[in-house]
Formats: sequence, structure tokens, C-alpha cells
Amino acid sequence: MIIDYIRYLLLAATVMVSTITNETHPVAQINAPDSTSVTLLFAGDIMQHGPQIEAAWSEADSAYNYQPCFSYIKPIVSAYDIAIANLEVTLAGKPYTGYPQFSAPDALAVAIRNAGFDVLATANNHCCDRGKAGLIRTTRVLDSLSLLRTGTYRDSADMKDHHPMILKKNDITIALLNYTYGTNGLPVHEPTIVSQIDSSRIFSDLKSARKPGIDFVIVFFHWGNEYQSQPAAEQEILARRCRENGADAVIGSHPHVIQPMEYIAPDERNPIGHLLVYSLGNYVSNQRDRYKDGGAMIGFTLTKTWNRKTVSNPQYHLTWVYTPYEEGKKQYYILPVRQFEQGSTLDSASHEKLRQFAADSRQLLNTGKLAVPESLK
Repeated sequence: MIIDYIRYLLLAATVMVSTITNETHPVAQINAPDSTSVTLLFAGDIMQHGPQIEAAWSEADSAYNYQPCFSYIKPIVSAYDIAIANLEVTLAGKPYTGYPQFSAPDALAVAIRNAGFDVLATANNHCCDRGKAGLIRTTRVLDSLSLLRTGTYRDSADMKDHHPMILKKNDITIALLNYTYGTNGLPVHEPTIVSQIDSSRIFSDLKSARKPGIDFVIVFFHWGNEYQSQPAAEQEILARRCRENGADAVIGSHPHVIQPMEYIAPDERNPIGHLLVYSLGNYVSNQRDRYKDGGAMIGFTLTKTWNRKTVSNPQYHLTWVYTPYEEGKKQYYILPVRQFEQGSTLDSASHEKLRQFAADSRQLLNTGKLAVPESLK
């Protein structure tokens, strides 16, 4: 009986302490910090065929000038926190040449930076067009312009510094990985390194990138079959495996035409969500045939709270390359399609081609339950 009475007193005391604690001295709640986010934009292939190099030459200034090419698209690009594109040329110096072995003037990189791009992916099938010297010079030019880059490297030490590319903005840290299917059969001379597609290495890189302090991991591939509007089976398999191994977004370039996009919104099964873009097409080139004369930019948001990370709000922007003759010379302008498709100042033939590109692209991109919406801007 005495033991039972003691137990009763202890229980009563516990209840009393609990009541006092909850009512008069509430336990301090841990306030979750406000969410933080970063917006990203990816663009496709930046190329420089011979006519583009000729168009950029200014007799009056005795210099190359690519600023006009990006002037119409700059407001969209610069509105994003981080903008990334595929640089599918070398900056190897003179002589400047187009296809099949590209070397563009350094002024191209200056205009890319001034348009609002922050990062250039350089792993593609043209990165070795001018051999070891061309690859190295390209990296040095980009470094001198404070353009971040990843995909090709001067040596192992340079690769260690740039692979993965670590991007930090608004208290969010992103690991960006870049790979190419090949180099058009051109050798990669030591000590230079090109990140090439090898599934075991990619999955190992993804695992390494998923370390503490990295919030999101994105893979930018140069892959697929040229001029094909649907992804190859190899792309589908690799994209799926990357997602299974921790990639939050997979973006593609190389086919020179747009391929489908897919977005999985965050839910219980996919708490982060996932974005897949098979090909962004041509950002700027001299390829003027149907489907090849434009491309898409993909924008999206990465958000982090104290207990959650998400990929959200993906939207594509269609772009089309306008090539009027001005002062007897062909020029190149990247145009935002929405701005010019209705009542534009373009000549009738160009306006019709822009509208055809828009119709083709929307038919491709706006189908399927996982379709990414088009930006209304």
C-alpha cells in the first residue's frame, strides 16, 4: 500500500510539473528560417559558322562585335540568378574558322558574358577542334572574362577545381556536371581532359557530388542524335539512371533541334521533384532549315527551407535566329519568339518562318502529362 501511495504522489507531481511547463513556461519552439531560392536558365548550342564570324566584323571599328546578336534576348537572360549555355566552339585564336573545326573570336565570349550568362559548358564534340592549344586557350579566355566553365580542363589540377562546377547563390549550393558523347574522333592530348560520357564514372561523380553542403546536383549532357526531334533510347536510359543516382535535373544539347522536356513536381514519392530536358536545340548558328533555326531556353527555380528542397516552376522560352541583310551583309539576332510572333517588324518571309518554328516547337513540347509550360514573358 505504501509503495502504491508513493507511486501515486510521483505521478501527481509529474502531471503538475507538466501542466506548469506547458501553461506558464512554454517550451521554446524552433522557428524554421525563411525559404531561399535561386533561379536558373539553360540555353542550347552557341555556334559560330563562317558567315557568323564575317557578320560580326565591324569595318568601322576594325574589331569583332557580337553585342547586337544577344541584344534582344539579354533582358530574359539577365533576369535569372544564374544563366548557363553550351559553348560549341573553341576560342583558339586566329585564323578564325567555322565548320568543321571551329575557332571563334574572343569577342563572342565577351558578348555572352555581357548578355547575362554566368557559366559556359565546354564539353562537346567540337571542344578539341584546335587540339590541345585550342582547348587550353579557350579555358584561359573564359577565366580572364570571369566566365565560369566546366567540361574541359587544362590538366588534372584544373579539373579538380572545376569538376563539378560549384555554384553558390542565395545560400544555395549547386553542383554542375558536364559531359559529352565524344570529340568527333579527335584525340584529347595530355595533360588536357574532356569529361566524356561513361556511365560508371557519371554515377560515381553523382555520388561524390551528393556530399554535405551541396543542395542540388544538375547534369548538362552533350548527347543524342543530330536533327532528331525525339530522344534516342540511350538518352532515355542514361537520364533515368542519373535521376536514380541523385541528379535533380538533367539538361541536354547537341541534336541542333529541340527535343521533349519532362517535369515531375514534388510529391510524397518525389519530394524534390525532377526536371529533364533532352535537347534545347540551337541557340545561335547558321543552320537555317526548319527545326534547326531556333531553340529553347529552360528556366526553373531551386528552393531550400530548413527541412525541404525542391525543383519548381520550370518554363521554357522559345528563341529564333533572325538573319536579315544589313548594309549588304547577313546579320544574326537571337529573338524571343513571344515578343516577335504577333505583329512584329520582321519581313514577311522571316515572320512566317518564326511562326512555323513556334508552331512546330509547341506541338512537340506541349504534349504529355509531364509537359513543361511555356513562359508567358
